[in-house]
Amino acid sequence: MKNIAKVIAILLISTVPVLAQAKKAKNMDKKKILFVVTSHDKKGSTGEPTGFYLGEASHPWEVLHNAGYTIDFVSPKGGKAPVDGFDLKDPVNKEFWENAEYHNKIENTLKPSQVNPADYVAIYYAGGHGAMWDFADNAELQKIAAVIYEKGGIVGAVCHGPAGLVNIKLSNGNYLIDGKKINAFTNEEEEAVGLTKVVPFLLEDGLKAHGAKFEKSGMWQQHVTVDQRVVTGQNPQSAKGVGEAILAELKKK
Repeated sequence: MKNIAKVIAILLISTVPVLAQAKKAKNMDKKKILFVVTSHDKKGSTGEPTGFYLGEASHPWEVLHNAGYTIDFVSPKGGKAPVDGFDLKDPVNKEFWENAEYHNKIENTLKPSQVNPADYVAIYYAGGHGAMWDFADNAELQKIAAVIYEKGGIVGAVCHGPAGLVNIKLSNGNYLIDGKKINAFTNEEEEAVGLTKVVPFLLEDGLKAHGAKFEKSGMWQQHVTVDQRVVTGQNPQSAKGVGEAILAELKKK
């Protein structure tokens, strides 16, 4: 009997690290966030290059990555994502761009069909003018975001990234943004960069048309809005603040 008890004790002791490791792995599985970046690389008929704005990916990435979250990247077409705002004098941009793991993820973004929404606690849409052409009408991305949100997750976006929020509908048929405080790149900012006649629609107007309570500050001022697990920022200057607000919302869960 003593031998049997000894064997049981040994088995129990040896099982503890295994259980702890399994629990840790399970917790890490819950710490994944999906970043959406554009596949579009031209500003309409101008022929000027565009893509996702590097700082609008790197600054939220730094906040959330340092907090222990794993970031995956998806784009409407998958594969290599075009980059705009490529400034490696920004130390956060440089850190992100030179991180081998994440550089590889940007070079090989997932297709929406490869994404399981159940894997993610949040979805974040990075801006850049390219988003105006391929975010709003992507039904696959809309469905992914709706599933993440309706299971209690966070939806975030900055600058032109909220183009991805315009047409998201929830299972009750309502638009995600309907009745919520939202901000994004403003009509005044679009006019200031001379692209009001180039983009397929004005983002501020598109959000308002589907019920958003649009907030804004003066041009190029940081402005972050949080309402019912939806986090939005006005411009590139707001990118880090959006990351911090997403993290704060996740800590409430």
